[in-house]
Amino acid sequence: MAYFHLKLVSPRPSFPFDASPEEMSAMQVHADYWRGLAEAGNAIAVGPVFAEGGAFGIAVVEAADQAAAQALADDDPVIKAGFGFRFEVSPMPSIILRKSAADAAAAE
Repeated sequence: MAYFHLKLVSPRPSFPFDASPEEMSAMQVHADYWRGLAEAGNAIAVGPVFAEGGAFGIAVVEAADQAAAQALADDDPVIKAGFGFRFEVSPMPSIILRKSAADAAAAE
């Protein structure tokens, strides 16, 4: 297994502050998707980042390879909804986990 950083790039820098009701609904389904992946052990950490240049999302995932990490990104309902979101997937050659997370990963 390997680790990957996924960056969810929004369709515009002002998102989510000017999100339509349809976009917010899609984001709820998106959150449910990632919550499920976290519960299944694929996603280690997921959440929004409010950076100076605009908001984006991040996920740190464990996957067999880059193609498997990309498949997690491609299956995200917000990608499939067609609102213009996209993921950037980058390998993480090493990762330091806090003890409780490391113990959980070793138990799998």
